[in-house]
Amino acid sequence: MKKALIIGAGPAGLTAAYELLKQSKDYEVVVFEQSNTFGGISRTVNYKGNRMDMGGHRFFSKDPRVNDWWDKMLPKQGKPSSDDITLGRNVTLTAGGPDPETTDRVMLRRNRVSRIFFNRKFFDYPITLKVETFQNMGLGTTMVAGFSYLKSMIHKRQENSLEDFYVNRFGKKLYSMFFEHYTENLWGRHPSEIDPSWGAQRVKGVSIMAVLKNALDKQFGKKSDHVETSLIEEFSYPKLGPGQLWDVTAEEVVKLGGTILKNAKVVGVKKNADNIATGLIYETDGKQLEMDGDVIISSMPIKDLVGGMNDVPEDIARIAKGLPYRDYMTVGVLINHLNLENKTNLKTIGNIVPDNWVYVHDRSVEMGRFQIYNNWSPYLVKDLEHTVWMGLEYFCNEGDSMWNMSDEEFAKLGVSEMIKLNLIDSEANVLDTHVERVKKAYPAYFDTYDEMDTLRTYLMGIPNLYCVGRNGQHRYNNIDHSMCTSFEAVKNILSGITDATNVWSVNTEKEYHEEKKENSAEVD
Repeated sequence: MKKALIIGAGPAGLTAAYELLKQSKDYEVVVFEQSNTFGGISRTVNYKGNRMDMGGHRFFSKDPRVNDWWDKMLPKQGKPSSDDITLGRNVTLTAGGPDPETTDRVMLRRNRVSRIFFNRKFFDYPITLKVETFQNMGLGTTMVAGFSYLKSMIHKRQENSLEDFYVNRFGKKLYSMFFEHYTENLWGRHPSEIDPSWGAQRVKGVSIMAVLKNALDKQFGKKSDHVETSLIEEFSYPKLGPGQLWDVTAEEVVKLGGTILKNAKVVGVKKNADNIATGLIYETDGKQLEMDGDVIISSMPIKDLVGGMNDVPEDIARIAKGLPYRDYMTVGVLINHLNLENKTNLKTIGNIVPDNWVYVHDRSVEMGRFQIYNNWSPYLVKDLEHTVWMGLEYFCNEGDSMWNMSDEEFAKLGVSEMIKLNLIDSEANVLDTHVERVKKAYPAYFDTYDEMDTLRTYLMGIPNLYCVGRNGQHRYNNIDHSMCTSFEAVKNILSGITDATNVWSVNTEKEYHEEKKENSAEVD
């Protein structure tokens, strides 16, 4: 029997493990996870019965394989959840699906509400063309934005940077209002320094023209065949948060005979003289061990993967070492009252604003975004009726001044900025806090990233190594795209194909950029 060694128990790693075991009896599968939890950045943190979604994850895919896979692991709800029952809200139900009130293994259907908080006012994300938008902007700003957009339509910039990408699609004024500061806050770099391919991948077809078409389709009751990821209005969500999906998947992997080693950090990949990967070096319980294998599937950051290889050419090592990442910190804040007024027609428990997450475009604070976990799933919050459970998200670099703050200092920063933004009145509204740090959350598109093709070619030259997932390919993939890289890798392994072009092509080929008639997973 052959042995497959899989690095990482996040979406890509666990999908690869499950698919390989499900489709073949010829492989022994061992998964190495450096932490003691599953899901990677898609994990759920349970703090005193209140659950935190690391980064915010909406489950919505255009790929039928992914949708079928999710349905197998967590079937869609057949009866309403507790908040829908209390509020009498209509919700999409699946005949014969499980009841979330009596079982945990269920996928909920939720309303998608994401807005921008700018000048202490809410703007839809993406920007919508409706009366409220123009009222919030004011007549003067609206006219400037309109003329700015027309100018961008006539005089297209050559897209050498992310700034060029945004200005071409929204005009200089809207770019400066709704993209420039947030992007710089997220990446720690001005958009003029960032490769435009990030925008092409994450924003894709969203533009003023897409917003106009979407608005007109709604006005005339027409259902568009092409649904932009950022324009969806409903999504699926695991009852107990995104980590639940990967906890269930891990259970299934073990049932199929797979082995998952927790607290096992891979620090090296062994290669022979023929450039074949022969095994891994990993650390666990203070010991360094080795394990040989026939195939290696890696979802670990490329920077660390290449850094742990033997006999790597100097130029390749330099490129890998220079790949940038952005880390983030989040503080869960349990409060007794949220000041934001719900002016929408969407009913919520306690009449809080209905947003899943809100982008903070305010230069007076460092906060990048906040989540309202009550709106993701009523089962994430221990006392849904009397408390609001929020996650305040900040972008930083591992080792910088923010990262090195104590949990107490960081929580104090978050609470002070909530008061500054008038989300709460005072510290007296705060019942509890909890801090989490996430390393290498976002593979970044600057520094040596422009030499990524050279690095990719080198990695593809190791015939039994398959790089999958967000960090495994240094690409800002959504969950479904990460899963698809594993689908392709397993297909190659079982077919004896050593050319990994198809694995690396997920979410880059035209077919992945065109909006399909199905459903695309929108996750952070």
